[in-house]
Order: sequence, then C-alpha cells, then structure tokens
Amino acid sequence: MTTTYKAPVREGGFIAGAANYLDERTTISGAVKEFGRKIFPDHWSFMLGEIALYSFVVILLSGTFLTFFFDPSMAHVEYEGSYLPLKGMGMSAAMASTLDISFDIRGGLLMRQVHHWAALLFVASIGLHMLRVFFTGAFRKPRELNWVVGFVLFILAMAEGFTGYSLPDDLLSGNGLRIIDGIMKGIPLVGTWVSFLFFGGEFPGTEIVGRLYSLHIMILPAMVILFIALHLALMVINKHTQWPGPGRTNGNVVGNPVLPVFAGKAGGFFFLIFGLIFLIASFFSINPVWNYGPYDPSPVSAGTQPDWYIGFADGMLRLIPPGWEVYWFNHTWSFAILTPLIVIGIFIVLVIVYPFIEAWITGDKREHHLLDRPRNAPTRTAIGAAGVTFYAVMWAAASSDLMATHFHLAMEHVIHFLQVMLILGPIIAYIATKRICIGLQKRDRSLALHGVESGRVLRLPHGEFVEVEVPLDKYDRWELVSYNEQAPIMLRPNADGKITAPMRVRAALSRWFFEDRVEPVAKGELEQAHHGHH
Repeated sequence: MTTTYKAPVREGGFIAGAANYLDERTTISGAVKEFGRKIFPDHWSFMLGEIALYSFVVILLSGTFLTFFFDPSMAHVEYEGSYLPLKGMGMSAAMASTLDISFDIRGGLLMRQVHHWAALLFVASIGLHMLRVFFTGAFRKPRELNWVVGFVLFILAMAEGFTGYSLPDDLLSGNGLRIIDGIMKGIPLVGTWVSFLFFGGEFPGTEIVGRLYSLHIMILPAMVILFIALHLALMVINKHTQWPGPGRTNGNVVGNPVLPVFAGKAGGFFFLIFGLIFLIASFFSINPVWNYGPYDPSPVSAGTQPDWYIGFADGMLRLIPPGWEVYWFNHTWSFAILTPLIVIGIFIVLVIVYPFIEAWITGDKREHHLLDRPRNAPTRTAIGAAGVTFYAVMWAAASSDLMATHFHLAMEHVIHFLQVMLILGPIIAYIATKRICIGLQKRDRSLALHGVESGRVLRLPHGEFVEVEVPLDKYDRWELVSYNEQAPIMLRPNADGKITAPMRVRAALSRWFFEDRVEPVAKGELEQAHHGHH
C-alpha cells in the first residue's frame, strides 16, 4: 500500500500565507500592532496636518501623470498644436508640451489644474498647521525638533511649488525666474557665478528648465517624503498633543486608536480632500499659460505675480527705497537686494529657533502634552500676531501694482503706506493682541468664579438689586481653569556668587514675557465661590 504525502496547507489562502511569510522575516506585525494602538485626538484643528498629507498624495498622483507628457527642454520649436492663437509661434519645447497637455492630451488640462490646486492647498495647510502648533504651544518640550522638521518641510513645499510653477516657460514663470536671476546677481563677489551655474549661462540660459525639472520631480519630492516620514515618526515617539479637559493629562491621550476607528475616518477624509481638489480644478481655471504666451521680456506689465506663497519675497524687494547702492572695493553693493535677503533670512531663523528661545526665556524644562489656549499665553500669542502681520505686509507688497491700478492710487503712496506698516503694523498687532488676550483671561476668571448671568434680578431686604448668577457646569469650568502659568525667572547669583550680564538679560526677558499675566484660579478660590453660590 502506497501512502501519498500531502504538504500542509496554510489556512486563509494565498494572502494570509504571504502575510505570514513577510512577518516571519521582518516582524512587521509588531510595528503595525504598536502603531495601530496609537491614540489620535479627534479635535478638528488636528485635521490641518492631514489635509497637507492628503494634498501631497494628490500632488504625487497627478504629477506622475504629467511627467509622461511634459518635455523639460529649452530647445526652440514652432508650435503646431490645436490652440490656434499660438499656432506657428516660436517657443521652447517645455512651453509647447505644456500647451499639448492642456489642449491635446485627454484629461491633461484637468490634471494640470489638479496638480496646481493641490500644491497650493499643500503649502496653505502646512502654514495653517504650523500656526496652530505655534499659538497652542505644541512646539514645547519634547517637540522642539519636530517644529524644526515641520518648518523645513514648509520651506521645501514652497521650493517645490516654485520649481513647478517655473517649468512651463511662459511669460509669468519667466518673469519669476528673471527676479531670481536679479537676486542672485545682487549678491556681492559670487552672485554672477551663482547665476551662471544655476541657469547654465547668461539668463535665460539653456539648461534652467531641465535643472528645475530634476529638482521638481526627484530631489525635492524625495526630501519632502523624508521629512514627512521623520515628522510622523517623531509624532509617534513624542505622543500626540491634545486640548485640556477632564481626564486629559500629560501622557494620557483621549481619542480614537488608529485601527480601526481613526484609519476609517482618515480614509473617508482623504477621499473628501481628493474630491474637493478635483471639484475646484474642474470649475476654476488656474495658470492659463495660453493667455500669457511664451516668455518674452518685452511685454512685462502690472499683474505679473508669482503664486501667493512666494509673494512675501517679491514684496520685500518692492519695499526697499530706491538708491540703496554703494561702490566698495571695485564692486557695486546693492543693498536693495541684500537687505531683503538679510531681513527674510533673520525672520526664517527666528521662526525656526523660537521654541528654544522661549524655553530659555521662561526656564521651562517640563514636558508639555496639553495644549495652551492662546489667550493663556498672551505674550506668545502677541509675538505670533506680530510675526503674521510682518509677513502679511511683505505679502501684500507683492500686489502693490494691482492695488494702485484697481483702486486708482499712486504707486508711491501704496509703497510708502506699506513701508510704514512694515514697522508699525507688528507693533500695533503685538499690543492689541496682548491686551485682548489679557481681557479674555480676566473674563474667564470672572466666569469661573461667579458663573454666568441668569437674567433674574432680586431685591435684597436693604433695598439693593442684584442679579442671580448661575455657576458653570464643571466641564465648562475645567476648560477655564486647567492651565498652569509659570513664574518669571528669579535673578540669583551663580556658583561663583556673581550675577553676569547674560543672567540679567534673561531675567529681564522673563519678566517681560510674564508681565501683566492673570494668575489661574486657585482651588481655594473655587471652593469659596462654590460656597458663595450656595
């Protein structure tokens, strides 16, 4: 009798067998299980980061489609496509292929607009996400490094957008590149060499589109993906921040686990973002290069601005008064170029290192997993408002010509007003924002201690009229009192018995940071107010 041996069959079929094979060699199930248990808060403000991630996915998908048809070449060709107004006109191969994508490739125009709108949403959502992180204090220990990673990601997103915006070689993108060429050549000693290296010769060169294309589809996307992965990894390691509330303490996140609840919500939200971008791209045209035509330096006129996220650099160039040039050491030093570069550079550095500056000023070495309400950190909120105002004035200056033409104003008057606002605007924003925050703090303190007005008016035996106040619900009161304000640093001698100048500066900055603060409601005050209500 012959016995036939049968090999054991894994239960669950091919997919289960493949998963088991992969897990035995990589132990990936442990990482998936660990990540699946991570809790994500469900507050709407945390969705800004998700919007940025999903927009980037749309950028990758639409960009992959466009790479099949775009020709990144500056070679001179004669346009023979279906757009009659430009038919027979000489242009670069990059411009001609962009027109072919728009008019001759099925779905090409839709994909171009999806790609552009997704890029705008990507940059905007990162910017709003960082503002949320700043104003709520989510950058504090242990998340300082993640703040730096996020801001570098924001700069990479702007660079990615600018390189893509410049690829069609149309009139607007050519003007933008001409501005970049002027900025490079305005750098003393090395500016001309940097421009020749970047453009492959005298502007516009013969290599610029190909080099921007390499940056746009390979180098910058790889760096963006790397920093997104690093950002998410740090978020998992450091745990997620959350708004204060009952049951929410440092290290105790209240929300939904990744699997299956949050993953289901995230999947649905991705398709909402995906559909919204396609809806906008279907109904709202953007960057109609056929209206501008190929790049030609002669028809430059009012209204040639880059995409909004690059406007602050263009605006800063316009705000510099004329005549800021000197001749030193056989070279012309154009401070009309150097000053904007220095100001923007200092602004960017201050934003990157702000978490470390605030930690040094306050002396706060605690870990923070609960977010601040912006009103409870009035100085930080005021600094943020001043920074946003400074950026907004630079950004608005990029449209100074449009303001002048649309509102029939003199260009000089618009520029002079914006120059004044670049200095006074942040100061006014700082003072007004801080006073508003302190007023809101005082209002919260009054509500926590005395409750809300009921509308019932009683007359006391001695004739006085009083309104009955109703105490707040304990959950509403929790939101008003659940924050711990730190005191300024005390100026004490060091180990050598001396008080150094840096110590005095730090103490003075600490007093400034905490000045006019409203102390949180103490437990004894709440108990006394509770007895008063009864």
